[in-house]
Amino acid sequence: SVNIVAFGNERDGFSEDNQQPSLIWSYLGRSALISQIDSSLSASHFGNPVFTEYQASVFGNVRLVVHDCPVWDIFASDWYTSCRLIGGADIIVIKYSVNDKTSFQELKDSYIPMVKKALNHCSVPVIISAVGVRKNGLPCTCPLCTSDRRSCVTTSEGVHLAKELGATYLELHTLNDFYIQKYFGGVLEYFMIQSLNQKSSEKMKKRKKIQKGRRVQPPQLEQPEKMPILKGEASHYNTDLHNLLCGCQCADVAFYAEDLSTVVEAHKVILCSVSPLFMLLFGVKSAADIPDASIVQMARSLFAVEAGSASPTAPHGAPPCILPVRVVVKDCVFCSCLPDILHFIYSGAFQWERLEEDVKKKLKDPEKTEQVLEKVKCILKTPGKLNPVKNCRSHQIKQLYSTSLRLFFNTPVLADVIFKIQGATVPAHRAVLVARCEVMAAMFNGNYLEANSALVPVYGVSKDTFLSFLEYLYTDSCCPASILQAMSLLICAEMYQVMRLQHICELYIITQLQSMPSRELASTSLSIVSLLKKAKFHNSDCLSTWLLHFIATNYLIFSQKPEFQELSVEERNFVEMHRWPSSLYLKQLADYRNYIHSQKCHCTVM
Repeated sequence: SVNIVAFGNERDGFSEDNQQPSLIWSYLGRSALISQIDSSLSASHFGNPVFTEYQASVFGNVRLVVHDCPVWDIFASDWYTSCRLIGGADIIVIKYSVNDKTSFQELKDSYIPMVKKALNHCSVPVIISAVGVRKNGLPCTCPLCTSDRRSCVTTSEGVHLAKELGATYLELHTLNDFYIQKYFGGVLEYFMIQSLNQKSSEKMKKRKKIQKGRRVQPPQLEQPEKMPILKGEASHYNTDLHNLLCGCQCADVAFYAEDLSTVVEAHKVILCSVSPLFMLLFGVKSAADIPDASIVQMARSLFAVEAGSASPTAPHGAPPCILPVRVVVKDCVFCSCLPDILHFIYSGAFQWERLEEDVKKKLKDPEKTEQVLEKVKCILKTPGKLNPVKNCRSHQIKQLYSTSLRLFFNTPVLADVIFKIQGATVPAHRAVLVARCEVMAAMFNGNYLEANSALVPVYGVSKDTFLSFLEYLYTDSCCPASILQAMSLLICAEMYQVMRLQHICELYIITQLQSMPSRELASTSLSIVSLLKKAKFHNSDCLSTWLLHFIATNYLIFSQKPEFQELSVEERNFVEMHRWPSSLYLKQLADYRNYIHSQKCHCTVM
C-alpha cells in the first residue's frame, strides 16, 4: 500500500467558488491508474472537516490511502494526530493558493517548522504545489500602500520554501487534465513507484532474515577443555648446600686455630668449586697453574695443611676410610670469622652486605674488619682479574664468584665414591650427593653397606640416565635430549625422591608434546599410552592426568591407533567423557551434512 498525506487549502482565501474540486480529488477522479475510489469525512473542526480519507487502488492491485487535511490548525490542536499522519506517510503533499499571501505567510512562519520537526527522523518525499493563476492587476505605486504588493505568492517564494524542506516544487495554474494527470500526477506516481520499490526491497530483506533465522545452522564446535597447568618448583640449590654445612655430614676438612681451640668443618669439593686458592690448598691445582701470585701468597700466609694427620675429633659423618684434612688457620682474627665466611660461601656468596654486618658485629674494630673482608675478596678472586674495589657489593662480588660444581661432575678429582653401572664406573662426591638427595643422604649416613663402601652398584637405570641425574645434582639443571630420555630421568628422579627434577621432566614432556603438530602426532611411533602407564606407575600424578586430557583432546588421532585399546576401562571412560570433539557434536555435524545433502537433492531451481 501507499499512504499519502496532503496539507493545505489550494482555494483562494476570498474566492466565492467553494464548490471548486480539490487537487487531490481532481487527481483521483481523472487519473487512469486510480480505481475503486471511496471517501469518508472525519469529525468536524470549527465547521470544516479536519481531514478527508480516500481509499482507492493504484497500479491495479496496490492499495492507496490518502488523507487530505485542508485545515492547518490540526498541528496546533492535535499534535499527536498530525505526527502520526506524517510518520505513516509515504508521500507528503503541501498545497497553497498563489493568490492567498496571508495563508502562505502563516504556513511559512508557523506550520513549516512543525512539519520539519515531524520529519526530523523520516526521509519522506515532499511535493509543494502552488495552485492558481496570479492576478496581474497593476499594483499601487504609493509607498504607503502594500495591500496589492503582498496579495500574490511569487515563484521565488515558493521555490525558497521547497528548498527549505528539500521538496519538489510544482506550479499548477489550473486543475485541468494536463496539470492534474501529466504534471502533478506524473511526479506523484514517480514517488509512488519509488515507495513501492523501497517497501519491496525491505520486505525481501526481512524475508531473507527470517529465512536465515529458520535455516538449519551448522553445529558450533566448542573449545577443548583446558588441560591441567603444571607449576614448576623453585630451586633450593643454595639452601641444600647451606644445610650441608650446618649438618656437618660427610665433612672432609677441619679448620683449626693455631692453639687448637676451635674447629670448623667443611667440604673440599664445595670450597674448591668456590676459589682457586682452595684448589691450591688441597692439591687440585699447583702454584704453576695459578697465574696470580697474590692468590698463592695469600694461601701460604693464611693456611697450613697437615696432610695425613687425623684431627683430634673426626668430623661427624665422615666414612672411616676417608681421613679429614687438617688445616691450620694462621690468622686468629680471620679464624674467629671463619664460620661466618663459610656460611656466606655455602649460601651462594651473594649476601655480601650480611657478611659485612656479621664481621663488624663480631670484631667491633673497623680496621680488622676491613682486613678480613679483603682476605675474603682475595679468596674469591678470579685469576687474571683485578681486585674488587673496597666498597664491593653483592652484585659485584657475584661476578667474581661462581659456584661451579660442574667442574667436579664425572671426574675423579676429590671423588670419594664410585658408582658401578652397566659395567662402567662413575666417580662422585658424597658431600654433593648427601646435600642434594635425601635418599642418598640416608644411604651414606645410615646403617647401609654404601655408608662404608667406596664402590656402590646402581640397578634399574641406564648409565646415560644416571649421568643426567648426577648432572642435575651438581648443577641444578638438566637438558633431556628427547621425550623418552626425559621419562627415563623422571623414573630415576622418582627412585631417588628428587621431586624438583621430576617436575622438570614432566614440564619438558608436556612442552614437547604440546609443540608437536597434529600430522606428526598421528605418524609418530612414540606411544603416549605407554608414557601414561609409566607416569602412573611412578606416581607422577600431574603428568598422568595431563596425558589423559591430551589423549581426550586429540581423540580423533589416538582413537585410530592400536595403543588406544591398551587403555584401562577407567581411562577409556575418562577419555570418552572429555573427548574433543564430543560425540554430540559429531552427531549434530552428521545430521547437518545429511540435511544439506537432502536440500541439494530436492533443489527445484535447476
